Amino acid sequence: MTESSSTTSSPASSPVVVVTGANGLVGARTVAALVERGASVRAVVRRAGTAPDLPGVEEHVGDFFDPDLAETVVQGADAVVTTVHPMGSDLETQHRIAVEGTPVLARAARDAGVTRLVHISTAAVYDRSPEAGDVDEDSTLVGEDGGDYPVTKLATDRALAEVDGLTTVLLRPPAILGAGETSVWNTLRPAQVRDDESARSAQPDATFPWVHVDDLAEVAADLAAGRIPTGSDPATGPVEGACTPLNVTGEKATQRDYLGTVTGALGVEPVWEDGPAWTGRFSADRAHAWGWSPAVGLPQALAEIESGLR
Repeated sequence: MTESSSTTSSPASSPVVVVTGANGLVGARTVAALVERGASVRAVVRRAGTAPDLPGVEEHVGDFFDPDLAETVVQGADAVVTTVHPMGSDLETQHRIAVEGTPVLARAARDAGVTRLVHISTAAVYDRSPEAGDVDEDSTLVGEDGGDYPVTKLATDRALAEVDGLTTVLLRPPAILGAGETSVWNTLRPAQVRDDESARSAQPDATFPWVHVDDLAEVAADLAAGRIPTGSDPATGPVEGACTPLNVTGEKATQRDYLGTVTGALGVEPVWEDGPAWTGRFSADRAHAWGWSPAVGLPQALAEIESGLR
């Protein structure tokens, strides 16, 4: 693993980008996409030797929310990408690490002169009850009874919005598809479907919004590398010096598409339920206007799930 430059770079040359959770599903793909763009990456991981072994990647070991590590790792950087949220942990842990911890790094970045921050949020912050209809960045958000994960993700978004002096983009993906041991939708959820009959039930026509991890990494890397111009209108790009949410999603799919693929690959029967369900569209129109479009189609994403389970 090679040492990255500690000098400040312009987006047009070789930007220096800090990536937290750099060994995770999204973090590792984002690091690779940044390297492809000529960036030097400071990969923050909790275990030594787990950062991607790629040219221009420098490993930093520790908790990203530790003030000393945060202050050190952002010096001379151009951008920060935050990907860590302890999904599945208790509420107190999610709040401590995500809601309280992520702004520690954001403030350190701001104070060090970093200009861009890209945070991996989630589409789960939106109300997607049966009557919600189509969802875009201006749609109703979940309430305090929305569940630990959506509520703490939303609280993290709001905490980052209060850190002034940065151009921040809140990337809001729905289900992130893509192969990997820690992949929720390709590995962990299918394991539940295999082992627990209750996990095989769904309303077949319910919308299953998704995005492939490679497409998510592409837009995160473009934003961090400064390839998407900033401005004053969120319809055309990140708002300079402000916090802008951005939804990213692939083509529309249903639970019949996803759960049907998983159960078929596992050789178990799905249980299709009647009743109300959210059947709206999860809009990525803003992302498309910024120049992003997904490269991975639904047949390819489902085939990847199927091949990984057989």
